[in-house]
Amino acid sequence: MTFGVEMIVPETATDELGQPANASLTFLRYELELGLRQDSDSGGSTLEIRREALLPITQGEAAKLLPFPHKASPWRKSVVRGARRGGPFVSTTQKEGKIVIQRHQDSGSRTSQNNQDGGSRGRPIPAPAQSLKRTIVSAATAEAPTLLCAQREMESWLQLQLEPTALRQSSELNSTPHLKPNGEGLPATLYRIARTSNSPEAVYARVANRLAELVKDVREINVERDDKLELLTLTLTDREGTRHPARSLSDGTLRFLALSVLEMDTEANGVLCLEEPENGIHPDRITAMLRLLQDISMDVDLAVGPENPLRQILVNTHSPLVVGECPDDALVLARGVETVAEGHTFNKVSFQGLAQTWRDKSDTYAVSRGQLLTYLNPLCLQPPSSADSPSSQHRPSRRVRDRIDLMQGDFFRQMVAEK
Repeated sequence: MTFGVEMIVPETATDELGQPANASLTFLRYELELGLRQDSDSGGSTLEIRREALLPITQGEAAKLLPFPHKASPWRKSVVRGARRGGPFVSTTQKEGKIVIQRHQDSGSRTSQNNQDGGSRGRPIPAPAQSLKRTIVSAATAEAPTLLCAQREMESWLQLQLEPTALRQSSELNSTPHLKPNGEGLPATLYRIARTSNSPEAVYARVANRLAELVKDVREINVERDDKLELLTLTLTDREGTRHPARSLSDGTLRFLALSVLEMDTEANGVLCLEEPENGIHPDRITAMLRLLQDISMDVDLAVGPENPLRQILVNTHSPLVVGECPDDALVLARGVETVAEGHTFNKVSFQGLAQTWRDKSDTYAVSRGQLLTYLNPLCLQPPSSADSPSSQHRPSRRVRDRIDLMQGDFFRQMVAEK
């Protein structure tokens, strides 16, 4: 299995011992290849590292590798930082028929600063791949600052699976005040954001205003502190003054609330993945949900900072409503493709962008109009259901989609007339 990722890493990081580190370059490419090694003694197999590499991407190369529309100044200059470097931070070689992973001296480390050759020209530190229990990057400390920053970046990637049960829980006073992937810690996270701001009331008001885009009957959001029970409880007050604890709120409201808090959390950086964000959301509020997700992601027209954290949002969906409201240059269609390699037939996923956007590299890989019609006009393009069959045992009835008065536009009505 081979993995590859181009990433912008934080400029600073701290290792497990509290030692600070500064990356010498913030735009990097990480490559990793894993394989199975057969054990001749036991007859079994174990995972081994076949290749590992951490490569620099210079500011000159950044413009080509960041093809989406953005401002070079101030955005790109605020995230692609560091001195020019020719060699890799991690590389793989073979010595006497064995795979060796090498960590090269980092110009930002104390070791390289003390090295008379300086920079990346110091002697690399080798490690036999067969003896490694983990990757070189995952074991980095402040002695390898750029590796440590890459490690911290990949650790920040989060797959959110917001569960209503976790979102309804109160937080203990001494709990970690950061939102967990399942949504646990929501009250503590909001409480921390409010406490560390200049105006806690403004923080709660901003969350309430955002939530009002989904639920109109919202007057106030607050976090109540119970010192006796040592608990923090999130509450919603409606326009009539009725107080509702989180445990009584709907699933969709809780998910929207969690994302609203996440949008305000300047400590939540990296890549955030969300599966089917439309779950539990009324169709009329899909646009508000997508607007919130866009606000969570960074603004590539502004410099990255406390008010514009370095964040990217990835979502997957099967919803025609989400596809229809999605910005055209943000949409990627995942399609299963049958492939033959080395005499074996298997399926793989092909990712395609829309034509006439920056994702459209050629006509061959652009999504065709026909592939999207299923999402944009789902009712008209669906095949007849069992209710249309003469052999159906159910009494024929008019379905909602059969009503001409509910069809949108002349295109739909013409299709019905042709039938």
